[in-house]
Amino acid sequence: MRPVVLDVDGSVGELAGAHRSRIAVWGQRLRFACSRRALRAFSRGLPEMLPVDTGVVFTGSGDFHHLSLPLIERVSAMHGPLDVVIFDNHPDNMRFPFGVHCGSWVSAVAALAQVRHVHVVGITSGDIGAGHAWENRLWPLFAGRLTYWSTGVSVGWASTLGLGRAFKDFDSVDALLASFGAYISSRTSPVYLSIDKDVLGVEDARTNWDQGRMRASGLLDVIETLHGRIVGGDITGEISLARYAQWWKRRLSALDHQPEVTSEQLTAWQPQQHALNQRLLEAIEDAWAMD
Repeated sequence: MRPVVLDVDGSVGELAGAHRSRIAVWGQRLRFACSRRALRAFSRGLPEMLPVDTGVVFTGSGDFHHLSLPLIERVSAMHGPLDVVIFDNHPDNMRFPFGVHCGSWVSAVAALAQVRHVHVVGITSGDIGAGHAWENRLWPLFAGRLTYWSTGVSVGWASTLGLGRAFKDFDSVDALLASFGAYISSRTSPVYLSIDKDVLGVEDARTNWDQGRMRASGLLDVIETLHGRIVGGDITGEISLARYAQWWKRRLSALDHQPEVTSEQLTAWQPQQHALNQRLLEAIEDAWAMD
């Protein structure tokens, strides 16, 4: 299967054999947040952006992680029932009444008829802590459609609400990965894999968002356990210069404490990102399901 770059922000480096769709025209419209109408319009245009033999899709900065939603819709329609595994430092299941943003799309994935279950793995963000509990969309957790796998976050509030089964909390990243790896390898369903590299520590990748503590080696080990089951996937979390044309996006970004990235930092950090992309791509292609 052929890797694809949906080039919305110019942040994804060269990948041998990749199909590159240059769609910078969508950049400001979709970046960080957009209306549901805009995301539907983007989804309708996907057939023109993706080759028939689409493999792993690279979507640039984590500001565009909500593009995973139409990609998962497409793959689930083609392959039937599947599990969705998302590696992310954040739950991406937060309330956002004004459309869709990069932290609010997971509940829509959990609602898809062909999605059996969604796992968000590697969360260290306080977004699932007691102080932000009200911001999480609770219905997919109550419905048994979504599980959070986290470490270092106080999630006792979940048991109080009867959501304890939807929260898997661990003392360390190693313990989390061991438990998730054992669980997912015991299943046989096809998997759509979405990776936001902000799940990783800064030793392995610098991103536009606050980062977790997972190491690339641990992530690669879990990918190996999915051998023969991956039917679709995307990678986001590139480092890029976030310049928002709309004032409200600038305001929301500031409220989320998105760190500033300078041109000098971008130049210094992008080679590390590009090398990691190649490692992740090779691992996912090795685990890809054969027709």
